[in-house]
Amino acid sequence: MNKKEMEEQVIQNYQRDEGMMILIFAQWCVNNGLDPQELYCRAYPTQHVNPLLKQMTELTVPIEESEEIPDATLLGVLSIFGNDDLAFVVSEEIEKRPVQKP
Repeated sequence: MNKKEMEEQVIQNYQRDEGMMILIFAQWCVNNGLDPQELYCRAYPTQHVNPLLKQMTELTVPIEESEEIPDATLLGVLSIFGNDDLAFVVSEEIEKRPVQKP
């Protein structure tokens, strides 16, 4: 594999992983009754439309068909990709939930 092919492979892997991160975010939003686009716009107000978010949102399933996505998992994935602003907005939504008694 030459240098150019290796660079292309790295870019493709990053894009695939970024898509998975966005899909996890979008599914977490669906599972929690939230609008992924609205949260994204709150985190990144200058980026009104994210085509990859729109595409990944279309791949989400209804909450009844979804596995649970723990909050910590989503926050960890967002952190890996440096989406600190989005993680902050997600954390705000988590804090709004009613406290459950053990």
